[in-house]
Amino acid sequence: MDTATIGGVAGAWLIVLLSILIAPGAKLSAFVDYPSVMIVVGGAVAALFVAFPLRLIFSLPRVVLKAVFPKVPELGPVIAQLVQFAEIARRDGILALENKTEEIKDPFILLGVQMAVDGTDAELMEAVMRSEVDAVMNRHKSGKALLDTLNKYAPAFGMIGTLVGLIIMLGNMDDPSAIGPGMAVALLTTLYGAMVSNMCCAPIADKLALYSKQEYMVREVIIRGLLSIQAGDNPRVLEQKLNTVLPLKQRTTTERKAA
Repeated sequence: MDTATIGGVAGAWLIVLLSILIAPGAKLSAFVDYPSVMIVVGGAVAALFVAFPLRLIFSLPRVVLKAVFPKVPELGPVIAQLVQFAEIARRDGILALENKTEEIKDPFILLGVQMAVDGTDAELMEAVMRSEVDAVMNRHKSGKALLDTLNKYAPAFGMIGTLVGLIIMLGNMDDPSAIGPGMAVALLTTLYGAMVSNMCCAPIADKLALYSKQEYMVREVIIRGLLSIQAGDNPRVLEQKLNTVLPLKQRTTTERKAA
């Protein structure tokens, strides 16, 4: 679980709430306006339905949960596993990796090992695995695009709500006592749009982009490692080559000694 995502989003809302509560003369009830919520949230969601197909929109909850429960494997253990496979292939032959398939939990690594054991051509093996990576990255982009769209349209509908409120307020200019409250309600939609955009959608979209980049790096390391194993490279050379993507402190002991 990524507690930073939960803590960051909750902390942003808490800071705004506390600032309202401790502000002199401020009342929390003055910041609650249901028509404004309907315009901002309802309008942004309606725009989402126009921009994307239903099947993609219904995946939004799963997309958001990926920012809280990421499934990106750590690079260190992945590299250690690939080095272990290289040692087995070097010692007993690449066909010996077939006995390890039941222990492999990552479907992407399993795909590569099975193709290597089956004697698949290196170019074809790389093409298949990179095609799988491209498909995953496209799914990530589609999921992030949902949040980017909400991030774009929530402030826009906030401005629309503000204009609606101003029009209503100007229509009641004969009552001076209604001008102040009317202006406050008109500005609330802009506030709601900015809060939805900057305290939810944009940060979560950025976190998803970060995890997508990390997953791409892991899969790139896997492709390089499996191709090297198929080519019969020395396990120590493979280890040093793959460890270059890690910070020095995270590299294996063998690599640090070699450095």
